[in-house]
Order: sequence, then C-alpha cells, then structure tokens
Amino acid sequence: MGLLTFKGGVYPYDGKELSAGKPIEKLDPGPELVFLMSQHIGAPAKPAVEQGDRVLRGQMIAEAGGFVSAPVYSSVSGTVKAIEPRKNAMGRPTDAIIIENDGKYESVEFHPADPEKLSRDQILGRIRDAGVVGMGGAGFPTAVKLAPKDPSKIDHILVNASECEPYLTSDYRCLMEEPEKIVAGLSVILKLFGPSCKGIICIENNKPDAIEAMKKATAGKDRIEVAVTKTKYPEGAERSLIYALTKRQVNSSMLPADAGCVVDNVQTVIAVCEAVVEGKPCFERVFTISGDAAKDPKNFRVAVGTPYEKIVEADGGFKAEPEKVISGGPMMGFALADLDVPVTKTSGALTCFLHDPIADLDSGPCIRCGKCIEVCPQRLMPCRLLDIALHNDMQKFEKAYGLECVGCGCCSYNCPARRPLAVNINGMRGKVLAERKKKK
Repeated sequence: MGLLTFKGGVYPYDGKELSAGKPIEKLDPGPELVFLMSQHIGAPAKPAVEQGDRVLRGQMIAEAGGFVSAPVYSSVSGTVKAIEPRKNAMGRPTDAIIIENDGKYESVEFHPADPEKLSRDQILGRIRDAGVVGMGGAGFPTAVKLAPKDPSKIDHILVNASECEPYLTSDYRCLMEEPEKIVAGLSVILKLFGPSCKGIICIENNKPDAIEAMKKATAGKDRIEVAVTKTKYPEGAERSLIYALTKRQVNSSMLPADAGCVVDNVQTVIAVCEAVVEGKPCFERVFTISGDAAKDPKNFRVAVGTPYEKIVEADGGFKAEPEKVISGGPMMGFALADLDVPVTKTSGALTCFLHDPIADLDSGPCIRCGKCIEVCPQRLMPCRLLDIALHNDMQKFEKAYGLECVGCGCCSYNCPARRPLAVNINGMRGKVLAERKKKK
C-alpha cells in the first residue's frame, strides 16, 4: 500500500526530533493526585468513595454516570483527602476526588484472561469496566464505540498512529516500545467484528523505524496490516484518516461506523489489551513534554491525577519562564493559565514555548486569496464562516456548513492576514450546538 492522504492540510514544523529518540521514563506522581470526574465525553463519573477512605492502586473510585460514561480508577494507594471541584485544562471547575499518595503503591489484584475464551459481551464488559476511553483527545468511551448498532457493517478498524500534531511523540514511543501490545489490542478488537473486517495500523511516513517495528510485529498476523500515510496535518483527524484509507466521507451528521469504520488511537488500543488480557484498568498513559522552553523534552509514563507542575519538575523545570504553555499540541491544544491542572486519561502533552509568536501578530483584513479554502480538509470556506461568526448569525452559519468544521486550525495557520479564523469559527460552532441542545 503506497502513501495515503486526504485533500487539504498543512505542513507545520513538527518539532518531533526534540523528544522522539528518548525512551519512555516512569514518573513519580507526587504526594497529592486529583482525579477529575469528567475525563471523557458523556456523563461525569460518580464518586464511589468518601473522604477518609483508604484506596489501592487500580481501585475504582468513581463509577460510570450513565451509558455514555466511564469509571475512574486510582493510580496510587492512599487516602481520600477531599471530594471537591478542581479546574480542568480549560480552566473550568470540575468535580474531583483528591487522594493523598502514601507512596506504597499497594495494588488491587488484576485478573488476566484469554481473549480466545471470552465472548463478545465479556470482552466489551472488560473494556467498559476498565474505564477505557479514546486517549487521543476526544475521550469517547471505547466500549460504546466498539458496540455499534450493526457490527456486521464494520469492515475497517483503523489504529490512528499518525500523531500529526507537532511536537507530540508519545504514540511514536509506544509504537517503538510496545508493538506487541498494539497488535494484541487490535486482535482483541477484531474479535468483536466479522471475519471480513480488517485492522490497519496507520503511520505517517516520517516514522520509518516505527513502520518497520510494526511491520515486524504484524508479520504473519491474519487481518492486520500496516498502512503508510503522507506526513501532513491533520492526517490523524478521524475524518481525514477514514478518507485517506477508504476514500469514504464522513460528515457531522454521521459516525465513523456509518462509513464502516472504527478509529482508535494507539494508546487506546494498548489500554484495550491491558484491560482484556491483563485485567488492568485505565489509570496511566504516556505523555510528552516538549517545546523550546522544556529543559529536557521527553516522554513520561504518567499516573492519571498527576499535577502538570509535577511533570515540569521531573523534567528539570523550564529553561526560562515560558510565554506560553499548552495542554496538548500547538495546533489544537489549550493555552494554560497555570500548571495547577491534573493529568486525565485524555491528556497527551505539555508544549512549552519561550516566546509566543501569536501574541505578536496583528490581524489584517481578508484579501480574498483563498488560502484558507485550499487547506481546509472539510472543503469549507473559512473566510466566509468567520464573517458570519463575527455577525453572530447562527442560521447562516449552519447553511454555510459551519458545523462541518473539525477545529484543526489549518485555516488560521495558512492565512497571510493572520485573521483569527479557527478560534471564532470554533466558538460559533459551539454556540450553534449549545442552542440545538437547548431546543431538544
């Protein structure tokens, strides 16, 4: 299979050389951990412990709050110090369980299983009970995603190993260090679907050693293959990846399952392996700290609940005071006001910059050059959508297909006038969706 790609996209400096060559390091989470109840799309989890309770590593501390929800597990042993609101990466107060780490890391007993001896419902049950969610950022509960209305229509399981966001290398290190778990997790997922369904591990061509490692790990595996995609942002976006691999199009009124596809991030697939094969719930992940302000860009294996400030401390602090620190990557991440934010299942990175070039940019008038249209992966007209958004015209925004925007930021990146396209379009999209929800 040759290079695969989608229409549009941009080619930002990727910065991956800063951290890609360093093996994953284990991080000490520190004396106090904060477990947010909203670490996923859907209903928040409900606390299953009380202040003063002693908990063990791998113990469920919050149960799923509904069908589209996921339980939360402690990543340390210790005592429940408080149950109170704490802020998330976007600065919003969120209910949380605070646990004082006793440093003993005493664990509950995990119960391994042979996937070959498990029924479909048992596999889905182990994934659901382990609290596995999409770890690429979206956080959709994985057991729900893997149980579409008609499983017989699913013919592609796409493992998203593109990692197209600049600076991030956590998925790359997983490809290099845990290829067997990726293959095992994908094999488990394939058991949920028919014999014609195939699993494809999708890797951008700027990762030749990871491609080679995964080809070696998949050699002789029935129904599993490696596909090489073109290095381009946002190759890893769900709709872009589906189009690149299958030429099928997905819009805002559809789910990937409607196009016969399920897309899961590399670390999600590893979490499926650990949940089903090892009986281990989801309470840690691999996390990148990078950027020119990071003293030693690298990847850590981080316990969920670890404060961001602890990650910076473990990395040796900053080279100098950064002007901007982003939770995630520079294209789709959120700028942080401070580091008093905990790692969740969906937290992937801290990207730290000594200088914030965006703050120096002056926005000019649109010159109708069409550069935003050229790169939009959804074939929209961002220049027109921005004008509509600035006039707060929800009806016109919908008619101009504003809800099809995926928030990738390609338009802003490519605009010579430096107009704030993405932020205003995304804001307007949020307003329209909120208004729809009110009417329902």
